[in-house]
Amino acid sequence: MCIGQLGNLLPHVTLSANLAQHLMPAWGLSAAEGGLMASGYAFGYMLAVPVLTTLTDRIDARIVLLCGSIVSGLATIAFGIFAQGFWSGTLIWSLAGLGFAGAYMPGLKALTDRLPAGDTSRPVTLYTSSFSVGVGLSFLVAQVLADRWGWRTAFYVTGIGPIAMVVACLLIEGRRPVPKTGRLLDFAPVFANRDALGYILGYGAHCFELYGIRTWLVGFWTFVVAHQGGPSWMTPVLMSFCFAVISMPASILGNEAALKFGRHRAITIVMIASACIALVIGLNATAPAWVLALLLMLYGLTVPADSGALTAGMSAAAVTEHRGATLALHSTVGFGLSAAGAWGTGVALDIAGGPQSANGWLLVFVVLAIGILLGPLALLWARKTKGPAEWKGGLSNSP
Repeated sequence: MCIGQLGNLLPHVTLSANLAQHLMPAWGLSAAEGGLMASGYAFGYMLAVPVLTTLTDRIDARIVLLCGSIVSGLATIAFGIFAQGFWSGTLIWSLAGLGFAGAYMPGLKALTDRLPAGDTSRPVTLYTSSFSVGVGLSFLVAQVLADRWGWRTAFYVTGIGPIAMVVACLLIEGRRPVPKTGRLLDFAPVFANRDALGYILGYGAHCFELYGIRTWLVGFWTFVVAHQGGPSWMTPVLMSFCFAVISMPASILGNEAALKFGRHRAITIVMIASACIALVIGLNATAPAWVLALLLMLYGLTVPADSGALTAGMSAAAVTEHRGATLALHSTVGFGLSAAGAWGTGVALDIAGGPQSANGWLLVFVVLAIGILLGPLALLWARKTKGPAEWKGGLSNSP
């Protein structure tokens, strides 16, 4: 499943990786328009994921995963063939996100349905953290292909990646869920589960920050190279790849810390640290390139370190018969705020002077810091449902 996910993620940031250097200049887009086009992926995901993931409570998640992977790949290839500007690009990229809605959380459901009983936090964290490796490969492949053969080629090639998950779906055994009656989109039990809802809202804050920085990472480093110079090998391709790949060990270590010290405590510390680093980067946007490279690598550790713990906490807190609906709300909130992060940071960049302005990048990182700081507030709200004695003694194994 993790190998299949790497293929499914190959198209994931193809647009973001080529936005600042290729698409915005070619189509004359502002930062707000570029951010909105990138957010189309998350918006399409947000619209489809409630239906597709909740559907996995009624049919084998493998079927949803198979169909979603095919749509994601075909839409990515279609972008390379048909996209001609802002509107066509946004529409097609939204269809790619719609396909991915059937390929990520349904994949997690397909995985958890086949795991033995017991603590599933490590397999879930491995699956969610392999997301980062897939994104790193997407950054690398998309930029290298675009720089050498044009951005349309990048979409053609990365669109082939989901074949890996199609093969994985054909290899795993079928598993029908227990028959369920009632409405398909019944989120009332999920909203009543305040423990799970705290993790879901925290995941939304995480996604706002993550998608915001992924959308503009290449653009920011292009600004750094243009204004501060730096070694020739320190390219946007290398920086974006390293930023994404180090997310995997960061997410795994973050979950291990959550198991040892308690999920709420570990996630809160990580989120506050991430906000602080974002502010430091923004305030030092004109610092030497090597200083900003170190800060970005630190940021690359803190941004994803809460991801596995948040998803594992949500999965553990979910009621078994409503797990599909819980996963659906988790993804809906997460990718809805992902769309807000990509577009909101683009608007901030335009307001403060654009991609060539240090003040523009300062405001971008301020917005990212504010977004992630909403996460600890969500966890605090969920924590108030527990008695003081229960939390004092149960932090190390809280869901």
